[in-house]
Order: sequence, then C-alpha cells, then structure tokens
Amino acid sequence: MLEVHVLASGSDGNCTVIESDGEAVMIDAGISCKRILAQMDREGVDREIIKAILITHEHSDHVSGAGATARKLGVPVMCNEPTFSMLSLGNVEYIPIDPSGSFDIGHMHITPLPTMHNAVQPNAFFTEVDDMSALLATDTGMLTFPIEAALKKADIAVIEANYDTRMLTEGPYPPSLKRLIGSDHGHMCNVDTGRAIRDTMTEHKRQIFLAHLSKTNNLPDIARETVANITGIRRMFIDCLEFPGDSRTLRA
Repeated sequence: MLEVHVLASGSDGNCTVIESDGEAVMIDAGISCKRILAQMDREGVDREIIKAILITHEHSDHVSGAGATARKLGVPVMCNEPTFSMLSLGNVEYIPIDPSGSFDIGHMHITPLPTMHNAVQPNAFFTEVDDMSALLATDTGMLTFPIEAALKKADIAVIEANYDTRMLTEGPYPPSLKRLIGSDHGHMCNVDTGRAIRDTMTEHKRQIFLAHLSKTNNLPDIARETVANITGIRRMFIDCLEFPGDSRTLRA
C-alpha cells in the first residue's frame, strides 16, 4: 500500500508524508515541529519510520519547521544544492540530491521534477513503489512536461489549485503581487489545474487532491466545483483540505 498523508497544505504551511511498508519520507516542513508531530499522531503516522525530509524550495511556508523537525526525528534534510544554500536550518544532516536524476530511499524510488516558481531551483517529487506512484506538485505557475507525464501516471496526484482568478483579481493584494501569482513563475489557478487534469486523463484511475489553496484567493468549494466542471469528475471524488488544521490520508 502507498499512503499519502497531507498534514498541511496552503498559504500558512505545507507538509506531506509519503509512506509505504513501514518506511516514509516527509516532503516539506512548513509548519512548526510541534504541529507536524501532532498532525502525524492524528493521521497515525509512526515517527520512527520517517527516513528523510525532502525540500521542494526555500520559501518559509515549506521550510519553517524543517530544521527543528529534522533534529527531533533524527533524519537528514535532502534537496538540491542551490535550494540548500538559501536555507538557514541550523545543525542538520544534509544530503544533496541531483535535480536531473532519481534516488532511492528504502524501497521508494523518488524523482525530482522541475517546477516554474519564483525560487532558486524549485521542484516537485514523483514517488514510485512497485506499481504504485504518487505525485506532489505545488508552487508552480504552469506544469512542466515532466510533471504532466507524471500526472498522467500517478495513482495519487496532489496538485496545486492555488487561486480563483476572480478572487485574486478583486482581492486585497497589491497589483505587483497579483501579477507574480498569475505569472508562469507564480501559482496555478483552479481553471489551469482543471485543464491539466482533464488533458492527462486516461483509463488509469487517479485520486485527485487539490493542494496549496490560498486562504485569501480561493475556497475549497470553488476549487472543487471548478475542477469538477472542467474535468467531468464528480465533485465528491475531488478532495482538498477544508479548514485550518485539517489533514487527510490518501491510499493506493
């Protein structure tokens, strides 16, 4: 079994654990160590099985708890070298990864995939275990070809649906920030996410989880409804976190 535990996802912080057969990796740690451990307990994730913390990019909502969590769990931090050079995690074990290759942690085969975001060298992660796979792709203004290919294959797809275009346009952000969010190096809107899911649909069944929803420029109901209308997937089969402190476990 492959399990994806979404412990936090959104403007206030992001943290996901991918688990299979008694081994797990954490992807990002953008909330406090205390909250991460509490959410792990809530979702039934054994602290002892975490092997490493993988970092997608250096923004605080993805790394603010990484140093403390790595020390608490006694695990290394893994990311590409340009990203690590931007971090201040304190005394942690660091293992560099090659953004153009793949690596194994236990029996999990993990491939970093390039994203388009205003960070030094951001990436998504595609995790494969036997014939099962999970994609975690957030913080990207558009899907790169490698992410589209992974999205087509994934059994579990955790994919960004950051903002509703009307809410962003009419919202309180300054024009410069609105332009950045809406650019190819910003975030994906609900419509773009829906189109990406629709355009990669095959006979292969996927679990779709909408991630990194903006607390200012999106709502769970709007995101799910928009993606459902574009893809033809029934809304009840499209999931996301519903409120602060919510968490979710997806299984393949």
